[in-house]
Amino acid sequence: MQMNQVHTGSSGGGNAGGAPPRYDPYVNGTGAGGGGGGNNGNGSNNDGRGGGLAQQHHNHHDDDDDDTFSGDFFRRLQGGSGSHSVSASHGGDGIVRNHHPGHHHHPDHDDDYHYDNYHDDDDDEDDIDDEDDEDLNSEAREYYNSGASELVTTVRGDGYGGGGGSNSSHMAESECSSSSHHHDNNNESTGLRQRRTSSGGGSKYQSHNYEPDESEVWRAYVAQQHFANRGQWWTTGKLRALKRWMLTLVVGVTQAIIAVTCNMATKMLMEAKYDHVYDLMEYHRLSSGISPSSSSASTASANNNDAGYYTADGYLDVDQDGIPDSEEYSSGGTTAMDDVNDHLARHWFNFGKSPYLTFLFYQTLFVLCAALFVYIEPVSGGSGIPDIKCYLNGIDVPRIVEFKTLVCRVMGVTFSVAAGLPVGKEGPMVHSGGVVAAVISQGRTKFWGVDTSFSKFSDFRNDREKRDFVACGAAAGIASAFGAPIGGVLLSLEEGASYWSTNLTWRAFFCAMITLGTLFVVRNQDSKWGQANVEKLFSLGEFTSIGGGSSNFSVWELLLFILIGCLGGLIGACFNAGSEHLTIWRMKHINHSKKRRVLEVLAISMLVTTVSFVMPLLWGRCTELPTDMQDWTNQEKELVANLVPFNCVPGKEYNEVASLYLCEADVAIRQLFHFRETGETDSSTFSSAALFLFFIPYTTLACIVYGIAVPAGLFVPSLLAGAAFGRLFGHLLHKLDHTSGTFADSGTYALMGSAAVLGGMARMTISLTVILLEATGNMQYVLPLMMTLMAARFTGNAFNEGIYDINIHLKHIPFLEPEVPTIAERHEIVAGQVMSTEVKCLRPVERVGIVYDLLKSVGHGNFPIVDTASSGTLYGTASRSMLCTLLQRRAFGQPHDVNNGQHHSSTDGGVDYAELLGPKRLSPLVQWDTIERVYPRYPKIDDVQLRPGDRNCWLDLRPYANTAPYTINETASIQRTYRLFRTLGLRFLCVVNHTNQVVGIITRVDLLPESLSDSIMRGRNAHMARRSSGGGGFS
Repeated sequence: MQMNQVHTGSSGGGNAGGAPPRYDPYVNGTGAGGGGGGNNGNGSNNDGRGGGLAQQHHNHHDDDDDDTFSGDFFRRLQGGSGSHSVSASHGGDGIVRNHHPGHHHHPDHDDDYHYDNYHDDDDDEDDIDDEDDEDLNSEAREYYNSGASELVTTVRGDGYGGGGGSNSSHMAESECSSSSHHHDNNNESTGLRQRRTSSGGGSKYQSHNYEPDESEVWRAYVAQQHFANRGQWWTTGKLRALKRWMLTLVVGVTQAIIAVTCNMATKMLMEAKYDHVYDLMEYHRLSSGISPSSSSASTASANNNDAGYYTADGYLDVDQDGIPDSEEYSSGGTTAMDDVNDHLARHWFNFGKSPYLTFLFYQTLFVLCAALFVYIEPVSGGSGIPDIKCYLNGIDVPRIVEFKTLVCRVMGVTFSVAAGLPVGKEGPMVHSGGVVAAVISQGRTKFWGVDTSFSKFSDFRNDREKRDFVACGAAAGIASAFGAPIGGVLLSLEEGASYWSTNLTWRAFFCAMITLGTLFVVRNQDSKWGQANVEKLFSLGEFTSIGGGSSNFSVWELLLFILIGCLGGLIGACFNAGSEHLTIWRMKHINHSKKRRVLEVLAISMLVTTVSFVMPLLWGRCTELPTDMQDWTNQEKELVANLVPFNCVPGKEYNEVASLYLCEADVAIRQLFHFRETGETDSSTFSSAALFLFFIPYTTLACIVYGIAVPAGLFVPSLLAGAAFGRLFGHLLHKLDHTSGTFADSGTYALMGSAAVLGGMARMTISLTVILLEATGNMQYVLPLMMTLMAARFTGNAFNEGIYDINIHLKHIPFLEPEVPTIAERHEIVAGQVMSTEVKCLRPVERVGIVYDLLKSVGHGNFPIVDTASSGTLYGTASRSMLCTLLQRRAFGQPHDVNNGQHHSSTDGGVDYAELLGPKRLSPLVQWDTIERVYPRYPKIDDVQLRPGDRNCWLDLRPYANTAPYTINETASIQRTYRLFRTLGLRFLCVVNHTNQVVGIITRVDLLPESLSDSIMRGRNAHMARRSSGGGGFS
């Protein structure tokens, strides 16, 4: 059997000499040498990469061999039942062509190369890989039998986008997942690869492309626009800017309307639920003869913000007859039972007049509706902030900004909040704003099945414009939730967008301003748009100065606020750790089944309902309503009407624990913030025991609920739990002081507790400070909030990450942090060590069959184009979407258009078809706007149908190739590589040598800390293997 001749060499200081660097993709010979170096060369990579060609076959297994180099140089690309063929290289500058299976390894080659085993029957992971091998081999046989073996392929031994040597599926550049075929005897590396492989791979996550392909057709399109604008005042650029601002305005208005509608629907559902339950509780109270009641209307008034009225002396008068309710109750009521029976008769169900069963029915019904929307669209579950954060980082999370997701998110959060779960609407509102911006800016949606824009918004149909609109929508979401436009812009900057600019700041500010203005208009229409009632917007209430012009706290109390921040950071770290463990458990046992997710929601809803109902029963104590309220503000008097008379006399008594559990979360927050407790007396609206009985169970329930299959925000539950914690902290200080009034009021400590707990969970500082300031409307708390949040962040970071970052990592999303990973700072790593080295390349003029087979066989998103006339230097890149579009539109020439139809064999490496054509371009040409018109739903290779004879036609890629791709030298440091990749928002980065030959590709997943750690581990193993083999070259 004739074997491939192997030449080993090095031009960079390696030990062996051999064939000089050359480019010949069709010669069955290999050489290794060149400019990489390694331990024995001038480069910095451990592998001694060079500039020649290398190719070898392998069907040899030896369990005693050290599996060291298999991750760096080999990948099984094809195979049969008895042999495996892999591409191997000791030099990365050359190009190699894959061979047909069935060629066997020659024993003589063992003297030149040492091939390590890549099977380990004792490892459970191998069983999975063996199964994947069968699929890979069958696909490879079809691929090579189809004639695609003419492909030009670089030789550094792993998959395109795979992070050095591991063959994990690549999230950013693939559309189909591939299993890892590399086994390492090091347990840490093996576990690392398992995690990367199990992350969902290329079929789930792709990267955005923020830079246009600068091809000839793109330049022609831009030149045409410039020509049309010559001498014109109203240019295309000005029209585009006007459209951009108008669309931003529409986004702000739409998000405000969605927020108002969601709030109104939630209040209606909650009022209907609580009114029915309170009527049943009043019925049982009257039936037991505990005490007369004025009417069920007074019961319902306990949940109505506007139902609190007072006599001139400041006593509660719910029915507005001028007589204090306490006097009416003493005289008895004759129609109370009749009124309750009339109210109960309006409902078609009363469940045996059981308040608990009725409460459970409402809770279960609402939470089932919320779970149904998540069942329809799974990505609508959760907070939504981590998803928007990933999207703005450059990751195309599937279906995250679709109209269907918007509908399910808004409807679902309406029912989940109405169901009484410890969740909020604020996080989902951020996601809602992002989806609204994405849908409106694109002017089209797959939900309707037609293009509704008539190409009016085609200028904004690209990843960059869509990203900026989503950032503006996120700011509008916070503005609509808290009435905090500045805080919304800062949150979008701090927690959302990874790419920011001055122009984007103005647009986000404008969008948040429009949202707040729309809220003013909608919510003040009853006053004929006269004097605006700011309190009708969502706020944390009005914080007034109790001591006149002085602040509500002393300067020395700043130390206590820092202590609260540290405790809040500790609480947040415990919350995040518990949520992380629960999420991991759910991923293993629940999330793989939609039915199980729904059952989990129902079970947790029953738990929340039971706790919310049982805790007030366990409290079992009625507290008299405040009567002497002459010095109280109107805000405090109105809050008294919201205290819940759970098994108590309405209008006279209330249940402290029920007033926190059985009411809306924002009402409970305002009660904890604003009920006056200065510490000068023993009186308190909420006792320390009631606060403790609420804080511990509520925080635990919030941790359990976060992550179930319902839309759920974290802001309001964190604020409520923190307010209870802070007020409890203030109570303890007042008791230590023996009610001398030394410390600030409990409301101030409640505000600091809210900031501490929320900051400890989310680890936000700047944006959260401004949001709380805008929501409270009092600038005296600037410094206390800043110090509290910084203390919470520092304390929490000492234990774990923020809740949003934890969720991103658990989903195995390739999120790039702002700073270079720590592991890269501690080790010297270069681009050549982390790049993916098996790159599928094309020629400037290629046969249709080869391109079609390539797209069918691999899922890479981009393909380098190499110039065969100049020894394989980089000519440009071609995107997968562009190639599929050209094939679908049949933009290729006939066989006789090149060299008079004479076909050259695949072994003839001297033929350069682009050189034969010269400046001539094969027609027909497809315009750039035609290619991009279908964004983002480009045609897929499965949509392409080739006719008989099309495979021999020629596809001229020169007009469409991106001839100015971003590149980096293989000796560049990982710090420079990381900054270049993330700052520019790249999808991929070509790695070249000193002669501009492609030696690898770097994608998003290659820069993750796990990939960098894996690259370092492989480099250490390779170094140890060379030392054990006597050193020098490739043993």
